[in-house]
Amino acid sequence: MIDDKYAKRGVSSGKEEVHAAIQGLSQGLFPKAFCKILPDVAGGSDTHCNIMHADTAGTKTSLAYIYWKETGDLSVWDGIAQDALVMNLDDMACVGCTTGITISSTIGRNKHLIPGEVISRIIRWLEAFRQTMFEHGVELFPAGGETADVGDIVRTMDVGYCTFARLARKDLLVNDIRPGQMIIGLASYGQSTYETTYNSGIGSNGLTSARHDVLSSIYRQKYPESFAPETDIGVIYAGQKNLTEEITTPAGTFRIGQLLLSPTRTYLPVIQQMLTNTRTGIHGMIHATGGGQTKVSKFITSGTVVKNNLLPTPPVFRLIKDESGTSWREMFQVFNMGQRLEVYVDPSAVDDVLSIAQSFGIDAQVIGEVIPSEKTGVDIHHDGVVYTYD
Repeated sequence: MIDDKYAKRGVSSGKEEVHAAIQGLSQGLFPKAFCKILPDVAGGSDTHCNIMHADTAGTKTSLAYIYWKETGDLSVWDGIAQDALVMNLDDMACVGCTTGITISSTIGRNKHLIPGEVISRIIRWLEAFRQTMFEHGVELFPAGGETADVGDIVRTMDVGYCTFARLARKDLLVNDIRPGQMIIGLASYGQSTYETTYNSGIGSNGLTSARHDVLSSIYRQKYPESFAPETDIGVIYAGQKNLTEEITTPAGTFRIGQLLLSPTRTYLPVIQQMLTNTRTGIHGMIHATGGGQTKVSKFITSGTVVKNNLLPTPPVFRLIKDESGTSWREMFQVFNMGQRLEVYVDPSAVDDVLSIAQSFGIDAQVIGEVIPSEKTGVDIHHDGVVYTYD
């Protein structure tokens, strides 16, 4: 159901055409690494490597736009900047790169609709985030970027970052996910010690579904600039909810817009401590973004990943499911569903990893294990049903 709606909306949850386009291209020095590892072009050293990553906040910017227009709340743009940056930083952290990262931004805006105060808010946010990370031992180095007024091709706003680091190869974490390992899931929801408010856990994936399947057609009429006019009108803002409508969570009552726009949590400080304190017991990390709980399928060395003790599903995902009518099977393929970081560890490292996560106020638990199997894949157990993904 989601894939069909995504196709009508002009986007893709699985990026099939993108994957087809890059098929056959080099996967870097270590194909099982979570992000591409390059030779040390910058330094020419055989003992070092380079890591470069680029990503954007995706369609979440359109949601931020209409929430800002409805409420006047400029702080929503802080979250969009964080979404775009964290999608880079946490991918890099999953290969062992947690500090010494250079950052460049690329922002395209429709100047007719997005004033300078929004641009200023996004650019200035980075310094506050950088300072918070520095206090946790993570050094980030802003290198400027490009802000372009391209209103003839960008309907509202596009926010992206590119990140770069040079890392000693001995410090790399290359996924070697195989039978005998336990899987620890770290919550995407709640409030960590370095966050200032409750995070719904939504992250930056599946926002096209979240936006159009949840929100009312009133936004179709009020903000036609927030979607492409070529799109099938039947799948545009086809839900029942208003952005300012409130729902209750374990942390209190929040507007639906606040939950859908919760910024993507970074796990950088947590991962840094894990790799410092219990590196030898960790054999893989998965940032469960595109592909949701099935993301790991691309990185398994051998065996089947069995997730039979997932963390509770946060209210924001139940809201999306109820409004969209999407099956649980599809939900697990698109959204993180409450755990956006998976750590694959020896049984002896479980307690240390759990303790580190919990010291940052982040819920964590053993969510499953890797079992022997002739075929690699992912099994997800939920409410007495097993969903199998090859």
